[in-house]
Amino acid sequence: MDQPIFVGIDVAKDHLDVHLLPSGSASSCANNARDARALAADLARQQPALVVLEATGGYERVLVRELAGADLPVAVANPRQVRDFARSTGRLAKTDKIDAAIIARFAQAVKPKVRHLPDQQEQALKDLLARRQQLMDMRVAETNRLHQAHEPRVKSSIQSVIDAVNTQIKQLDDEIDRTIKDSPIWCEKQDLLLSVPGIGPATSRTLLASLPELGRLNRRQIASLVGLAPINRDSGQMRGHRTIWGARAAVRSALYMAAFASTRHNPVIGAFYHRLRAKGKPYKVAITACMRKLLLILNTIIKTKQSWGTQIA
Repeated sequence: MDQPIFVGIDVAKDHLDVHLLPSGSASSCANNARDARALAADLARQQPALVVLEATGGYERVLVRELAGADLPVAVANPRQVRDFARSTGRLAKTDKIDAAIIARFAQAVKPKVRHLPDQQEQALKDLLARRQQLMDMRVAETNRLHQAHEPRVKSSIQSVIDAVNTQIKQLDDEIDRTIKDSPIWCEKQDLLLSVPGIGPATSRTLLASLPELGRLNRRQIASLVGLAPINRDSGQMRGHRTIWGARAAVRSALYMAAFASTRHNPVIGAFYHRLRAKGKPYKVAITACMRKLLLILNTIIKTKQSWGTQIA
């Protein structure tokens, strides 16, 4: 019986290093659309059980698109998980070829779950939202400088930048809205999300772009994916505080703002929050619990395709 094939790919800006297990064969190619397409076709012929690569902040996008297009089982791993795995096996040396081999061993031993990969439209929306966040950060920085400036010419220069950034943000908002309206599925999901008190356009956009699994997973899975499932820290007789960690920080940030608004404008979340606070729960614990409850409500709404009014009726 043939052994399952596990593939590790180390992604750099200009090249890709590939390692296959159990054969141990290794190869490399340029990190461009043509070579990535050829690599995906070659791997498809070998029918691997799993292909794993690390998230690199964008250099992996072309490869991921080609692998997904070839219907290969792909998992994009957190680099920290892979490095922790490498340290646990005593492998501290680091080159691109070594990294590819370590990623392949990580795939074989850990078998990270294959996640939904964004298609071109989803990736475009994520890119637009990321750029919008960059501009928002720029506006905050320039506004802080404006408050500290005294020289009129400096203040005028800063204000000009703020005005230009505001114009860019407005243009991006229009682009984002057009991108969502071009998809009937996204339009339906956005309407369902916006039906929930406390959920505004910014949160709904982030969920559409950065959490496409919403409505496809069960309660435990979606909470774990977002990083809102409490992690036990117990040892022997000691019982540590439950914490949340990792996963999708952009989604958690959006849910934090939505939960904060929901404590005031959503009767279900508001009542839940005040019950927790009345029991003596610290603010951070209570608001995190509200984030999780809100996420589970949204997951149910998207899964059942029933709006907020229908859910609470």
